[in-house]
Amino acid sequence: MSNLDMKEAIKLLAAEKNISEDTLLQVLVDALATAYKKRPGAAEEVEVMLNPDTLEMSFIAYDIDEDGNWVNERDDTPSKNELGRIAAQTFRQVMGQRIREAERDRKFEEYANREGDIVTGIVQQNDHRYALLDLGKVEALMPQSEQVPYERANPGTRVKAYIVEVRRSERGPQIVVSRTHPGLVKRLFELEVPEIADGVVEIKACSREPGHRTKIAVHSNDSNVDPVGACVGARGGRVRMVVNELNQEKIDIIPFSEDLADFIAKALSPAKVTEVRLSEDRTQADVIVPDFQLSLAIGKEGQNARLASRLAGVRIDIKSETQYQNELNGIFEDGFADGEWKVNPETGEQEWHAADGSVMSLQEYERMSSQPAADSGEANA
Repeated sequence: MSNLDMKEAIKLLAAEKNISEDTLLQVLVDALATAYKKRPGAAEEVEVMLNPDTLEMSFIAYDIDEDGNWVNERDDTPSKNELGRIAAQTFRQVMGQRIREAERDRKFEEYANREGDIVTGIVQQNDHRYALLDLGKVEALMPQSEQVPYERANPGTRVKAYIVEVRRSERGPQIVVSRTHPGLVKRLFELEVPEIADGVVEIKACSREPGHRTKIAVHSNDSNVDPVGACVGARGGRVRMVVNELNQEKIDIIPFSEDLADFIAKALSPAKVTEVRLSEDRTQADVIVPDFQLSLAIGKEGQNARLASRLAGVRIDIKSETQYQNELNGIFEDGFADGEWKVNPETGEQEWHAADGSVMSLQEYERMSSQPAADSGEANA
């Protein structure tokens, strides 16, 4: 193989594999060094010098002394005929492997900086363990834990997903994507709302129960731009695009407020709040709502209260106006005088926390009480 042929081959390979010529030349240098060491009587170490313009090569050989130093430097460049054979064999046997390694590294670097981005892929495989998405040049893995319950995409379906992790592996980059991550909702709004992409409107917080409901808090850096209106769009067109991509998952768009009590009240939307009482350390809030708004504030199975609590980063206890006034007057209709209802932050279920430190689940409470907690005005989600 002549130098001209080799230079043309490198140029074609670089274009085909989308790898720089400099990278391929370095691969060639490493491969030639490997091939040299397989020669009979080869030195212990060698440094291959390569002119990138002419592809003229020289081999500087070294011995290694007892201390591991490279010594006895000398020129051990093979003859032209032998060098031609070494170069040809190297291209066939070693370059392919090294090029694949360089290609894997390039793909990894391409996606390593994209954690937190959104990608579109075509479902190749979907079973009870994971789904595989074809992103074009690489595949992405979506574990079962990152899939929305009851959302099963058939092979060939095009879906958007959120990159949560990029791992290096022997087969190339392993890209882990998610359909449950709150970041997916944020990125979808960035795609649909130019004001978010431009930084005029910010998504300050997001809480999500995938497949069911999401709450986002938005803020505008421009007093002339309504953040909620920008996200909703004309006739609800923008938010509808996001809802469609999430298979009709409900989305509440809340105006963000620096006033924590005001923000909590808004986070419980669509329920109307009478008053929010914050603890001294601002980690817990007692929320009083009109009697007829209690069920709406708590939501189905406590969902509205849970999402609002995560959105505001505060534990929320919801009470009706009647219950709150009765407690102020020392009247406890349910017979459990000392204690209060609290939402368990892990399960989202309401629990009765008695003054003596004991904790009772809603089911236990209803068994022991003469009437269900819901009938006495308690938050029973």
